Amino acid sequence: MKVLVLGSGGREHALAWKLAQGQRVSQVFVAPGNGGTARDPLLKNVPITDVKALADFAEKEKISLTVVGPEALLAAGVVDEFRARGLRIFGPTKAAAQLESSKAFAKDFMKRHAIPTAAYETFSDLAAAHAYVDKQGAPIVIKADGLAAGKGVVVAMTLDEAHQAIDWILEDNKLGVAHNEGGARVVIEQFLEGEEASFIVLCDGKHVVSLATSQDHKRLKDGDQGPNTGGMGAYSPAPVVTPNVHAKAMHEIILPTIAGMAKDGVPFTGFLYAGLMIDAQGQPRTVEFNTRMGDPETQPIMMRLKSDLLEVLLHATDGTLDKVELQWDRRVALGVVMAAEGYPLHPRKGDPISGLPPDSEEAMVFHAGTAELDGKLVTSGGRVLCVTALGESVKKAQQLAYDTLVGIQFEGKQYRQDIGHRAVAKR
Repeated sequence: MKVLVLGSGGREHALAWKLAQGQRVSQVFVAPGNGGTARDPLLKNVPITDVKALADFAEKEKISLTVVGPEALLAAGVVDEFRARGLRIFGPTKAAAQLESSKAFAKDFMKRHAIPTAAYETFSDLAAAHAYVDKQGAPIVIKADGLAAGKGVVVAMTLDEAHQAIDWILEDNKLGVAHNEGGARVVIEQFLEGEEASFIVLCDGKHVVSLATSQDHKRLKDGDQGPNTGGMGAYSPAPVVTPNVHAKAMHEIILPTIAGMAKDGVPFTGFLYAGLMIDAQGQPRTVEFNTRMGDPETQPIMMRLKSDLLEVLLHATDGTLDKVELQWDRRVALGVVMAAEGYPLHPRKGDPISGLPPDSEEAMVFHAGTAELDGKLVTSGGRVLCVTALGESVKKAQQLAYDTLVGIQFEGKQYRQDIGHRAVAKR
């Protein structure tokens, strides 16, 4: 079978790498891919990003399954286009992808279906938003209603930060948000105390299978300081998701969401990612939904997955996920993101990358913002690489990941030294 993975990041490299291990897979195409997928002999890059052109390619090449990586393609309706042509694709329709592409849609949906989340209000008027923040006080959370590559959320610890974030979203669009129809809107919500975890499941419209739990590090600097990013590293499993928390997340958040979407006439298929905030009593609440795999969570999760991903996703697109039981490596996987100078707001591009170690069963370097230029590997985006390792404990996986990245060189590289610190502290 031929498989097509859509996207160019670390998430797509990890998905394509895992799919290529499938027993019935003859070829994995990645569109458009990156410098890492270009170098893997089992993968082939295809320089296409247009939705209709991607569907044309899938028809011409007789692709058996297409897997969507990034949210922008889902919001552009790639699943609708493929399905209209009778092509097998895993992901939500444009309407279902609003759970991610519109924060306002997601919050209204959760309120309607009594899914635990933070109290909120939505504004398009600048003065009204500022007045609401003054009334509520800080800390408070300011979210752009649109896609912003993981950078559209500001956790404001002071009123000044909150007012600045509102101006950035409603006035200047400094966060680079792809605004939805009707123009710029901001969702302002209550600050939730607790520990965050990524809870990702596979959905076929009716049935749900949960993936291994994970936790990512959103802040740029050690000790969870600095600006929010798309994610500076992740590990799996997340100790904060105890069996009790897992059961609550499934029964109070995931299953009501799938049932609610079906009831609203928008059945959900694809990866559903609930960002959870778990309080001191072990009660999870929904911070946000994503309608695709997380990045960098995908890299550690794929390192631990022992099941044949192609066979699992064929069940998911056939509506038979109730027949699937996933097998996991019992070890911990941990990934450290190496980012470009100037990330997250102004990443520098075009710097040569050297010193990449050979891949092994215990350690993989997944590429994200890399490209091949005249036979050389160079940086081409904010998050450049995700160095991911397996170990018997969080500490051992952490040690191997950091040992593996030591020799990797590019100008201005930045990475956190403490990925996994919460889990290490819990041991």
